[in-house]
Amino acid sequence: MNTLHIERLGHQGDGIAPGPVYVPGTLPGEEVTGEISGGVMAAPKIVTPSPDRVKAPCSHAKSCGGCQLQHASEPFVADWKVGVVRQALQAHGIVAEMRLIQTSAPRSRRRASFSAKRTKKGALAGFHMKGSDVVVAVPHCQLVHPDIAAALPMVEQLATLAASRKGELSVMLTRTDNGLDVAVRGGKPLDAQLQADLGDLSRQHDLPRISWDGEAALLSRPPFLRIGKARVVTPPGAFLQATPEGEAALWSAVQEITRGASRVADLFAGCGTFALRLAETATVHAVEGEAAMLQALDEGKRNAQGLKPLSIERRDLFRNPMLPEELARFGAVVIDPPRAGAQAQVEQIALARVPRVAHVSCNPVSFARDCATLVAAGYRLDWVQVVDQFRWSTHAEIVASLSLG
Repeated sequence: MNTLHIERLGHQGDGIAPGPVYVPGTLPGEEVTGEISGGVMAAPKIVTPSPDRVKAPCSHAKSCGGCQLQHASEPFVADWKVGVVRQALQAHGIVAEMRLIQTSAPRSRRRASFSAKRTKKGALAGFHMKGSDVVVAVPHCQLVHPDIAAALPMVEQLATLAASRKGELSVMLTRTDNGLDVAVRGGKPLDAQLQADLGDLSRQHDLPRISWDGEAALLSRPPFLRIGKARVVTPPGAFLQATPEGEAALWSAVQEITRGASRVADLFAGCGTFALRLAETATVHAVEGEAAMLQALDEGKRNAQGLKPLSIERRDLFRNPMLPEELARFGAVVIDPPRAGAQAQVEQIALARVPRVAHVSCNPVSFARDCATLVAAGYRLDWVQVVDQFRWSTHAEIVASLSLG
């Protein structure tokens, strides 16, 4: 039996003791005992608990791998997430004002991807255990909206209908303004019988759409979300901000940064989370690489009233970034790239010297790297806002205001 002192928390949420030894479910300052194998103490006993340790609010916390930090107090998690972003910036020699973190409430997630499989007695739907392919039922999940948690029996029905005996379905549920949008991957081929069964399931649960491997298999009505003045029918399983509150916090920050700019470029625009709202007060050019998301944005624009000109462009900004001569006409740029960041595009923004940049990110490392590029080109990092819409996880969204001095 080994005794360890936890010094800090790693980026994946595990406690780290000298060695290093990784100890899941622990907090800095705790003394723990247990067996070590391969640099991991998988089943620690807490000898001296941290004052930041709390009872997990979810009854599934010990078995489910969906959350990493339910054992930590809310102030601790908030400080830790802000600290991760601060340290990433400091690694590039950047010090910035860190605004108070905005955290989404429990049971507010509007989208979740469940695993479902057939069993000898029927079917099982839920999340995977940590580091395992075992599916754990989560009927009392404290993360997702109650409408999504209540739909788990429907997901199990899907598995009974469409999962192979040894296979596993991935079922993405999205809570839209007019019902749950269901996107399934990994199921049986969609034949006439399965199509009929899905129709029965849709009527039973009043589902607007069921998609099968990216294609609409059944559509009783288009599932939509209100984005500003627009009604947007998102593609099956499309990326959305995880909570309405988180999206509102991100938009509030972007709106503040871009206020007063008459022309704004929205890069990696998705389905129009920012572009459609920006177009209420500014001329906007929205650029996105995914055709289906751009089509959803365009249709949303067409059904909205009172928007200023909003142009769209399909473009791979990784391989073909907008150049300085194209960016020169904009008073502000919003950029919200995937986790890898957008190094090539940021370099072009720096060369163009666009007056203001709203940098949205979901990865502190690539965010800090791209901010460093802009700072080196003469930009000032005015402030950073961390938005936690992935409660009890190690993830966070970031918005930064950058401007020319």
